[in-house]
Amino acid sequence: MAKGRRLAILAGTAALAYWVAKDIPRQMGAKASGARLARMESSPQYADGQFQNSVPSSVMAPMSRSDMFSAFLRDRERRHPRLPIPVVHEAPVRDADGLHVTWLGHSSALVEIEGHRVLLDPVWSERCSPSNLVGPKRMHEPPMALRDLPPLDAVVISHDHYDHLDMPTIQNLADLQGAPFLVPLGVGAHLERWGVPATRIIELDWNETHKIAGLEFVSTAARHFSGRGFTRNETLWSSWVINGPTRKVFYSGDTGYFAGFAEVGAEHGPFDVTLVQVGAYADGWPDIHMTPEDGVAAHLDVRGGLMIPVHWGTFVLAMHEWPEPADRAWQEAKARGARLAVPRPGERVDVDNPPAPDGWWQQIA
Repeated sequence: MAKGRRLAILAGTAALAYWVAKDIPRQMGAKASGARLARMESSPQYADGQFQNSVPSSVMAPMSRSDMFSAFLRDRERRHPRLPIPVVHEAPVRDADGLHVTWLGHSSALVEIEGHRVLLDPVWSERCSPSNLVGPKRMHEPPMALRDLPPLDAVVISHDHYDHLDMPTIQNLADLQGAPFLVPLGVGAHLERWGVPATRIIELDWNETHKIAGLEFVSTAARHFSGRGFTRNETLWSSWVINGPTRKVFYSGDTGYFAGFAEVGAEHGPFDVTLVQVGAYADGWPDIHMTPEDGVAAHLDVRGGLMIPVHWGTFVLAMHEWPEPADRAWQEAKARGARLAVPRPGERVDVDNPPAPDGWWQQIA
């Protein structure tokens, strides 16, 4: 019996080692080469072998490892809700007229704009990690299965971090849908390694534009960083403008607050709706993630109409309490006269008739 257990343990260890050696490198994606690399190197955003922010930025402010570890250990239970997160399982609406946004959790969202559908940063996996054994685990199920999504016109990716670019989700979407993938410079190398045909990959630099099925997509600046492995900033990060015939949407991606938002607003605004990052902030990284107050300021800078906060509620990626991003965004929006909708995951918001915030997250925190 003891020998059988040892053999089983050895077999399990060998299988795990094989998986680690094979799957994790695939999850990390691929480095750009050839014409793709040459295009990246010619970008105004590229210098000294990597992409740069338009203003000096630090991924992490000076902070001792012991201070960070202590902060991580404090109040860990408050980073999760006490009760299950209410997920709305609505049947996908086939009529996409008008302007609607369905928040699907974290930064994933379905935008229905004047008869067209755009999926933002889709992450359906259980963990946002190169491993399915460790890493941040989702706190609620996806509101709908990938196979239940209506036909898409485009999939938009803001950058290559695991909580925004998920290999299994991308591979499934490539099989289930015929839509092209719009990505920042360099990110196409990851998609090609995962089997997405090059003909379905559209890579844009900041301020570049591409039109699909009556929609105009503009890659705009953000203040962040990139990387799926041990190196950083080998691919670009972006915010995005989506222009329909008469309606406009802004998606911030992940970003620190900076003057570029006012420039986006002056050139591309006003917007009917914005989806703005408000979660996963900390004193240690003010340059690359916004606080909720920063998020409201960014919404106003781009001349947004309705604001929908994203990048919160699904994964624990920072030390703040679980309800804090929504609480602070709601308070700041009221103080500054900004219109806000805080949908439950899966709840479809009519931008022209949005529900008033009802504090649903406070009831389960």
